[in-house]
Amino acid sequence: MKKVILSAVLMVWVVSPVLLAADANVPAKPLVTVETIPDQVVLYTIYRGDYAQAGAEIGKLYTLAGTKGIKPVGPLAFVYLNNPKTIGKNHWLTEIRIPVDVNAMSQAGKLGPYTDVKKLPATEAAVIDKPAGVTDPDQLYKQLYKWIYDNGYAASEGPIEVFLTSGQDYSQMKTQICSPIERVKPK
Repeated sequence: MKKVILSAVLMVWVVSPVLLAADANVPAKPLVTVETIPDQVVLYTIYRGDYAQAGAEIGKLYTLAGTKGIKPVGPLAFVYLNNPKTIGKNHWLTEIRIPVDVNAMSQAGKLGPYTDVKKLPATEAAVIDKPAGVTDPDQLYKQLYKWIYDNGYAASEGPIEVFLTSGQDYSQMKTQICSPIERVKPK
């Protein structure tokens, strides 16, 4: 299988809370933070299947970007469109996104039925870091969604995982798990 080199450009500088805690002069980062995901243009494709087998689709997306002169400007992200605990892995739906230069909007509507370019508005998101070494992020998702509901928010769309490092082994990748949120209106 061809190795896929993911974009190394980071949208946000992220430091592991473990590393921060090692320096007594720097306070540890809270487990969950609320951050604004800036508006962005993304090249995306809808992928159906096991997350572990998405490498070929990622490679095709980067190849398409290169052949169309579309310039990646940020890290790869997955938007999870269904729940892997209730759907078999052959039917998992994932939107694979690459943030790209705004000039890519000239390609919108021209790339195919499941691959396109779109502009996303800025959104507020609850964010938790998945450090390298974590194989199963299930507990992180539970902590993230508990925090969201305990703090007066609701998830407004599916979770997004931003890959801050690349590689073949998910457990060794650093990622940010983000859930777009909105304030729950009091009754």
